[in-house]
Amino acid sequence: MALSEIENITNPGGLRGLIRNWRQGHEAPQKTNPLGYLFIAPALILYLVFNIWPMVRGFLMAFTDYRFVYPDTKWAFNSFANFTKLFQDKKVIASFLITLKYAVIVIPVVVIVALLVAVLISRVRTGAGIYRWIVYLPSVLPLAVSFLMFKEMFGTKFGFVNSVLRGVGVANPPEWFLSPNSALTTVEAAVIWILVGFPTLLFLIGIYNIGEELYEAGSLDGANGWQKLRYITLPLLKPTFALVLILLIPGIIAVTEPMLILTLGGPQDSTKTLGLNLYQIAFQKGDLRLGYASAISLTMSLGVSVVVAIIFWLSREKN
Repeated sequence: MALSEIENITNPGGLRGLIRNWRQGHEAPQKTNPLGYLFIAPALILYLVFNIWPMVRGFLMAFTDYRFVYPDTKWAFNSFANFTKLFQDKKVIASFLITLKYAVIVIPVVVIVALLVAVLISRVRTGAGIYRWIVYLPSVLPLAVSFLMFKEMFGTKFGFVNSVLRGVGVANPPEWFLSPNSALTTVEAAVIWILVGFPTLLFLIGIYNIGEELYEAGSLDGANGWQKLRYITLPLLKPTFALVLILLIPGIIAVTEPMLILTLGGPQDSTKTLGLNLYQIAFQKGDLRLGYASAISLTMSLGVSVVVAIIFWLSREKN
């Protein structure tokens, strides 16, 4: 037997192994094919033009007195004047309070309802797919269709809900979208109905990923259904709670579509949220103060970023 063969058998990491490792470590790096950049170029250009550039432009515009009606003011730099003004603007403060009131109701209700529905569906052994489809259906429909359908259902004169109430003896049913006392609550109900489907699926995924052996161990220890939910399901769903909140909060804080379709901010500005107020300042009212609207948008985005960062930190700390 040759000496080299004996060395390979008795000492696999010998001279030949050293040479092989040296060659692998000093191989010439593979050259990148320039044609690859051509394939990603269209998507990259679209992303830069329609995502990155509007963000940069909006950030710069927030420090100007740009009014669309007066093109000469397009890049009229005014430092922090817009930010100073928005904290003194009573209409902006009022719309922020309405947004806060809206968020305080919608976010907890959506999370709690989605969790309860997910727990109930997870216990269904036959036909669970049908229930998942029913719950998620409002999220699949276009927003305009869903809100218009909801508006017709709660119409004052010919709405289905008021027709049922009159049928059971209610002489003067509520004017759901026409009363300042009930308009925001009715909008919240419509939004909850539409939003609850997606968080329900996320909670279902989290529940299905929990091993059955944990529930079996709980049963052996004498735990009832409530105790399993409290000590097994909820603690293991903490990452899912964080994900649901992170996905919900930005859309809730910047809510605009429900008000545009259902109430236009009325009656008596009772449903004029911060997002709707921003939209009207930029595109509907007066000289279309895009600079001021950009400052409001930037402030709102920073606030949402802080809230999301806190959720990230709390979920990481608890885990």
